[in-house]
Amino acid sequence: MVSTADFRAGDRPVRIAVQIAPQHLPIAALRDAAVHAEDLGVDMVMNWDHFYPLSGDPDGLHFEAWTQLAQWAEATERVELGPLVNCNSYRNANLQADMARTIDHISNGRFVFGTGSGWAQRDYEEYGFPFGTAGSRLNDLARDLPVVRDRWARLNPPPVRRIPILIGGAGEQKTLRIVAEHADIWHSFVPPEGIAHKLEVLQGHAEAVGRDVAEIEIGNELRGADDAKAQALHDAGVRLFTVGITGPDLDWAPVERWIRWRDAHNA
Repeated sequence: MVSTADFRAGDRPVRIAVQIAPQHLPIAALRDAAVHAEDLGVDMVMNWDHFYPLSGDPDGLHFEAWTQLAQWAEATERVELGPLVNCNSYRNANLQADMARTIDHISNGRFVFGTGSGWAQRDYEEYGFPFGTAGSRLNDLARDLPVVRDRWARLNPPPVRRIPILIGGAGEQKTLRIVAEHADIWHSFVPPEGIAHKLEVLQGHAEAVGRDVAEIEIGNELRGADDAKAQALHDAGVRLFTVGITGPDLDWAPVERWIRWRDAHNA
């Protein structure tokens, strides 16, 4: 079984990301939310890449992810930012790379390329993208990530920094293989008791592709005020914790709570 030592989790600080859903809020309020999150002291602000709300009124206010990330890049100064996660199906791989490079420049090197294979069928149908199957979408992601990385190497100017790649998902045959090949951060919603097994699978994929698994930061989510679960995730090797908030009335209390928890762990 893989231990947290194999991932050098103890060498990594705890980080808090806030996922501000781009739904049920006007665009100015989304901008202000990112600025407020930065002022509170979060490490990263993220949105999601969908075209319709995922909760509340399904036809409520909603904004496109990448152009909204450019807004955040201009409005903030310190936090990292990116999508949790980009849908690989919605944009040509070379275009994704160029958009990421541009936002990386706007933010002066703070962009994180969070990506995944996509799943929201309404988005595909309404916007005219072939839905395919879960397997075919993962195959497309595996095909396109090398294209993204190659395009970064050829762009003029290049990205400000080596853009970190975050990959979301937990499928053992395909997703974790892609994580082993490409990810700097693996993000999932796997419960604490399931992480050790997933890390063992990831270790196997990493060995198969000649990758040092210790390079990969482990991410997961925090909900509510469950200290026991948070500690169990931490003990399992998670160091990047995401807290989700959504409009129309943003509740910052959970974010503030988990920032204090982070600071206690990092003291």
